[in-house]
Parts: sequence; structure tokens; C-alpha cells
Amino acid sequence: MAQIIEITDFNAPELDVYARLTERQLQGRDEHATPLFIAESPNVILRALDGGWEPVSLLMERRHIAGAAREVVERCKDISLYTAELPVLTQLTGFPLTRGVLCAMRRRPLPEAEEICSRARRIAVLENVMNPTNIGAIFRSAAALNMDAVLLTPSCCDPLYRRSVRVSMGTVFQIPWTFLGEACQDWPDPGMERLREMGFATAAMALRDDSLSIDDPRLRGEDKLAIVLGSEGDGLTDTTIADCDYTVRIPMSHGVDSLNVAAASAVAFWELGRR
Repeated sequence: MAQIIEITDFNAPELDVYARLTERQLQGRDEHATPLFIAESPNVILRALDGGWEPVSLLMERRHIAGAAREVVERCKDISLYTAELPVLTQLTGFPLTRGVLCAMRRRPLPEAEEICSRARRIAVLENVMNPTNIGAIFRSAAALNMDAVLLTPSCCDPLYRRSVRVSMGTVFQIPWTFLGEACQDWPDPGMERLREMGFATAAMALRDDSLSIDDPRLRGEDKLAIVLGSEGDGLTDTTIADCDYTVRIPMSHGVDSLNVAAASAVAFWELGRR
């Protein structure tokens, strides 16, 4: 059983992870000793635990200890559980807690793309997708609709950002993912070359005169296919589109020209991920 501690001092350093550390500090970039992330809601935390992620501490409403978060508490032994009523927790964190439960967890070193894609046939590649809600929604679709892995360019939002994790419903802990390089100059080259060396044909989701319809049989016929999706505002860069083997569009009606990247990803994964 976790050690239950009533919150009496907002300034206690052990609460920094929930109240004062920035995302940059959580990632360990500003001399913060242990890179961490925050998982929110019992279901998301349980998926992280199922995936072997290590909990550091818990923060939750008192009523959830023996209620909605009972299984979480039972599985998180030998860590501190900080508790108070919801108004106190909202004041501490600055936002209303989903289901009144947060868990600080340790980050893991990211794998190489080649490691997680060694047996993959269909992967998603995200270019400069910066909105955490979109990242979370894309991961949920990727997990549900037969993607084997997700690769992100260095400018993408961190999938372990609290809101991304929550919107994904914990699927960031179920589908393999990593960043395709560490700096902006790692994409599109040499990142695109790495995809080719792994044997992937590349399909850029973009509106161009020469775009193939997403149901074109040539796409389904590819043994290994990387579906490349671009940023919320500008879509894929011209350089990326030119470097891809295919340019692919989703047919539209009623004069609509495009879908949000999260919605487009779900359509693309459904059509191109079928085995």
C-alpha cells in the first residue's frame, strides 16, 4: 500500500512535480535529476503500469483512494500518495484533475527507430505536429487502427505531455514510438533516408494535383508503408512531399478541402492499415 500523506503545505518540494515544474524540467532538460511525466486518470495510469512504467508518487482526491483509484493504489506500493479535497488539488495544480488522480512516473530512454520498426509493416510518421490534443488523438487512432509504430520529427509535441497522454487514453504506453532524430536538421534528411533503409515506401498525406486517392491499390500493395502526416496549419513541407514515394489525398465532398490532422490520421490508418 502506498504511504498516504495529507497535503498541508503547498510549498513542499515533493509536490513540485505536480505544481511547479515546467514540461522542460519534467523532461530533464533543466538540471532536474529525474526525467518524469504525469499520467492522469485511473485508466491511463493502469495502462502505464501494465506497460511496465515506474510510478514515483500519486496525487489524488481523498475519496478516490478507496474508490475509482483503488486498483491504482493497490498496485503502487512503497511510494507516497498525496491527498486532499478537489478544491485544494485544483488550487495546487492550477487545473481540475480528470477523475481526481495524477501519477508522476519515470521516463525511459527512447529506443531507436530501427528497433521499434524492425517488424513493422505500417507506421505513422508525424511532421511538426505540435498540438498535444492532436498528438494524443493520433496515438489513439494509431493503436486502434493497425499502426505498428509512430515516429515523430524533432519539432513534434512530446507524446508524454500530460494532455497528450490523457487524450490518447494511455495508448502512448501501448504502441511503440520514438523521435526520428534529435534536432530539426535530422528531418527530412537523414530521417527520410532512414525510412528507406528500413524498407518503407513513404506516403505523404497532402492535397496535390498528382495525389493518389487513398484507396488506390498501389498503396495497399506496398509491403511496408510509412504514412506521413503534417502540421496542423501548414501540412507537410514541400521538401517532405517531394521526398516521399507517393502523395495521397482523402476524397472530400460538400466543398470541404481538408480534415484536421487527427481526423485525417484516423481515415488514413483505417484504409491503409487493413491487412
